[in-house]
Amino acid sequence: MTAPTGYSGTPLAKKLGIAAGSKVVLRHAPTDYDKLVAPLPPGVQTGGRVTQATDLVHVFATEKPVLQRELQALRKAIRADAVVWVSWPKKAAKVPTDISEDTIREVALPLGFVDVKVCAVSAVWSGLKLVIRKELR
Repeated sequence: MTAPTGYSGTPLAKKLGIAAGSKVVLRHAPTDYDKLVAPLPPGVQTGGRVTQATDLVHVFATEKPVLQRELQALRKAIRADAVVWVSWPKKAAKVPTDISEDTIREVALPLGFVDVKVCAVSAVWSGLKLVIRKELR
């Protein structure tokens, strides 16, 4: 199968860093998320509740106030070495949104997050990988 133009062909689960046995929490994910990340590595568990066992949280947002609430709550709830991916609609997708890559940084950086990677999640969604700043871990 050939990757769509502009896409690396790397499986999304690998791009997101979802490893075997990972505990992944989804927030506001699109209904086709399972298809987007398939095939998942063995033993991956997905859910909706963040615990100290959570390795990765994937937040989808189209509105800045929702993003602010999610990131504020996650900053208090996640382990210091957990990863947060924030996805927002690409401009070309024509999905109404007030979020851009810069908006995510504007919200995330003051909370102690730092962005370390960006990737295409789908034809509709982009993703920005956030981690807690090293000196705050």
